Amino acid sequence: MSLLKTVESKFFQSEIPYKPMGKYVHFLSIRITESYPLFQTDSELNKARVRAGIKDKTTISRLSMFKRKQSTPERLVGRELLRNYGLMTAEECEYNVAFAMDNPDCIIYGFAIGDSGSEKSKVVVDTAFSITSFDESHETFTLNAPYENGTMAAKGEKKSDGKLDGEIGTVTARINQQDHILPQVFFPSIVTLKDPTEASFLYVFNNILRTRHYGAQTTRTGRVRNELIGVVFADGEITSNLRWTQAIYDQMKSNNTLNAPDPLDEDDVITAAKNAIEALMADEFIVHTDFIGDAFVSLINEVKTLTGSEKGIQAILQKADAEAKDYAKKHISKKKTTAKAEKE
Repeated sequence: MSLLKTVESKFFQSEIPYKPMGKYVHFLSIRITESYPLFQTDSELNKARVRAGIKDKTTISRLSMFKRKQSTPERLVGRELLRNYGLMTAEECEYNVAFAMDNPDCIIYGFAIGDSGSEKSKVVVDTAFSITSFDESHETFTLNAPYENGTMAAKGEKKSDGKLDGEIGTVTARINQQDHILPQVFFPSIVTLKDPTEASFLYVFNNILRTRHYGAQTTRTGRVRNELIGVVFADGEITSNLRWTQAIYDQMKSNNTLNAPDPLDEDDVITAAKNAIEALMADEFIVHTDFIGDAFVSLINEVKTLTGSEKGIQAILQKADAEAKDYAKKHISKKKTTAKAEKE
């Protein structure tokens, strides 16, 4: 039974296919920082030197949000829901440790466990770039680690080995500096799902909407909101995150809405993002149906109604789980049995 009324069934596969069948759905998202997240490698924020716009050929440094820093938090949100509604247990499927190979997370987002088997991800995410430059989008903070007395001065505290942590009155040297991304920095990001079924479409859609934290998992920051502005069904891939970001930059520059060092206005960004993606899609040479702007309102409202009720989210998860198990039974169980027999 169909769950959606706003999207025709022709855009979806009736079951998860084993071979690529040339159907794509692209989720158009603007990721908006709402605290001080860290997207970093080797203790430095990720950044890249690129052209400011498509028309504006000035070279600038932009913050980068690598693909795994986007897809991993979203699939972990989905895994939480599967466990919450009893469709998966932590014992049978533990992320990056032991994959069950037969649930929506494993089949949709993929897995690789050596000789035991692997499944290529049907979700494609590329590196996203900030609209504003690196210099306008980050700030360096000095971090300290005070004693329990609330000060940086030792008052007889002991270390784990029982020795004093400095003489009484000694000021600790536990001070460090760290670059953080500022709030209200915008990362246009396109999430692509290959050969979607209706259930896998809703599963990924829901994961994007629900995910609230990205970046370094050891920090207490990282709040990011996903503002979805549209969905594109197509028979091929569409423009890159970088080109969309550059087109948005050109739009905002021509509208005089780049007001550095002030943060960008969200309404201006959303308007520019819609105009930019519509212009880019007009230049594409693939068959596509766009749900952008007013056309997207009814779709996202229907999805939010479904995912906002226990009955609706259970229906989505159960349908996605049934499809995943059917796929695993047909295409993975033989590999799993063979691998087990070889070990024995």
